[in-house]
Amino acid sequence: MRPCEDGFSMHGTRNEQASNNAHVVGLVTYASWFSIISHFAVLVSVILTYLTSIATAQDLPPKFDGQSAFGYLEKICGIGPRISGSDGMAKQQQIIIEHFRKLGDVRAQGFDVPHPVNGAPVRMTNLIVSFHPTAKERVLLCCHYDTRPFPDRDLFKPRGTFIGANDGASGVALFMEMGKHIKQITPKYGVDIVFFDGEELVYRSGDKYFYGSEYFSTEYRDRPPAHRYVCGVLVDMIGGKKLQIHPERGSLRYAPSVTKSVFATAKRLGIREFSDRPKHEVNDDHIPLNTIAKIPTTDLIDFDYSPWHTTKDVPASCSADSLEKVGRTLLTWLPEVPVN
Repeated sequence: MRPCEDGFSMHGTRNEQASNNAHVVGLVTYASWFSIISHFAVLVSVILTYLTSIATAQDLPPKFDGQSAFGYLEKICGIGPRISGSDGMAKQQQIIIEHFRKLGDVRAQGFDVPHPVNGAPVRMTNLIVSFHPTAKERVLLCCHYDTRPFPDRDLFKPRGTFIGANDGASGVALFMEMGKHIKQITPKYGVDIVFFDGEELVYRSGDKYFYGSEYFSTEYRDRPPAHRYVCGVLVDMIGGKKLQIHPERGSLRYAPSVTKSVFATAKRLGIREFSDRPKHEVNDDHIPLNTIAKIPTTDLIDFDYSPWHTTKDVPASCSADSLEKVGRTLLTWLPEVPVN
């Protein structure tokens, strides 16, 4: 065998070349598989991220816009006093009806009561807005939307002008903003928002309260509709700057599961303005709903609001942040209402 000029045999050179070729092919094959696996892993990661984002988006409630709600509160307060039967109330009714006609089915429930001072008939109007109107089982969200005739707890101006920014307008503003989002969630039940008239057409000690909620509850009991309310949530004074909402004692007695479920939702969301500690027993529109209509209804109320029934109950005493926290709680709660 003739040696090559470089000193290696021809046989040895071929074997080495074959070995080198196989090594190169192995490297290429390994690199190809590594590239394929890497691209596959990236694709799987993208798909999982996309599916997770969809699931997260479905789990989260629509963003409640506190600033928008506060704008509604200012608009309502811009009318001035909204006493039952007054021009101010008529203007407010027009605003509410025009707003909700774009969002749900709106109907009025009218009735007359005697004026507490002169006995003349006062026209009262409960406004009812229905979402998912064909549902036979429904949840009731409600507030009063009239204002007290005078700020009788004001030490300096007990016959001054009462605007009722928190005690009147806050519930209206909350629901005006919530109404824009209810169709975007999937509540367990149909939803009715009811604005009660005549909660406090009160001029003197001993005058009657709760005309609107009593009428609504009596009609529901005596002329049962095709649907049934499984539970209700009343909001009252939920827009104050130093918001503190405690479980109301009457609500715990009449509607314990509803009350606890709303507060559990707020706690899960990390909203500290909802306290675990029961405090206050309040006579409010939820009493007729519980005792006459037998609709288990909780009352969300900040009864420590210091400008209550004074001339200082104005938008400056209220907060977009408070409205946002209550609105976010209720929008999250609606799809998980406990079965009654």
